[in-house]
Amino acid sequence: MRADLISRAQAGDGEAFRALTEPHRRELQVHCYRMLGSSQDAEDALQDTLLAAWRGLGGFDGRASLRTWLYRIATNRCLDTLRAASRRPAKEWDVPGIEPPEPTRLGEIVWLEPYPDALLEGAINLPLGPEARYEQTESVSLAFVTALQVLPPRQIAVLILRDVLGFHANEVADMLDTTVESVKSALKRARIGLQRRRPMAAGSEPPPAADSPAEAAVVAKFVSAFKSADIDALVALLTDDVFMSMPPLPLEYQGRDVVARFCADLFGTGRRFDLVPTRANGQPAFGTYLRASTGIRHGTGLFVLTLSGDRICAMTRFENSVLPSFGLPRSLPHLRKLG
Repeated sequence: MRADLISRAQAGDGEAFRALTEPHRRELQVHCYRMLGSSQDAEDALQDTLLAAWRGLGGFDGRASLRTWLYRIATNRCLDTLRAASRRPAKEWDVPGIEPPEPTRLGEIVWLEPYPDALLEGAINLPLGPEARYEQTESVSLAFVTALQVLPPRQIAVLILRDVLGFHANEVADMLDTTVESVKSALKRARIGLQRRRPMAAGSEPPPAADSPAEAAVVAKFVSAFKSADIDALVALLTDDVFMSMPPLPLEYQGRDVVARFCADLFGTGRRFDLVPTRANGQPAFGTYLRASTGIRHGTGLFVLTLSGDRICAMTRFENSVLPSFGLPRSLPHLRKLG
């Protein structure tokens, strides 16, 4: 059946090509997202990959599996994007009436975007090669994807292909047109770089399982505190070294006190929010909607929570432009009063 589809696709049958590539579409898109850190860039890279595969299918000789061949194309398309260095620029704070506290530092990865869990279905529960070192849920987390972005492009590709997907070193060498020795060297450097970026990952308490009662308990407390602007209750949920970032703004805050000051400033002018739950990168997330005097609630962004045990160790806030990707509206209608 597969050989027949390949023959038909090589003869120009578009339906046969779609039948061949559709089973791999979502995992390829997640692969591009891990490499690029941007869901929009990942979609562009996926489309380029499929176009290149369609045009180049005549040269597919079956020495590697079709899946491996597609990963080769996708990886090299992503490397082209990374080397082009035309990533989304940083933005300035533009919330009127609110002056944020002095940031702990300015972040580099301002192009980071969240990835909807709805697109992860069927993409991260696949059999992995024997070389894989990471749980698939960890390898799509915001912390992991962010840490990858500081590595040189070739190291990003090698680490994902070897440690996340479990391809053999000789397969990766073939994908990247290099030697096995070069792959091993790049992987060693990538592992050191990733560990330097995530020194606390090994010693931190793991998050509760997705959709578990333990996760739900932390999330419920966060929602209650955030909606009621209860700073004390919110602070009680944070770890001492909680980290907050807001791409494409470069502002980053480290530590419970400064994150509490940021939240206090956010709520301090009487601003109140409603939250709509969703999930991003395997983590709890919420569309945030500012209550207006007209009754309409305007979407201001998306918060993604990173949990450690029964606490929140990181909060990442994205702009409202990401809401449609999660099936969330730009605004919510007027709340009708009861009675």
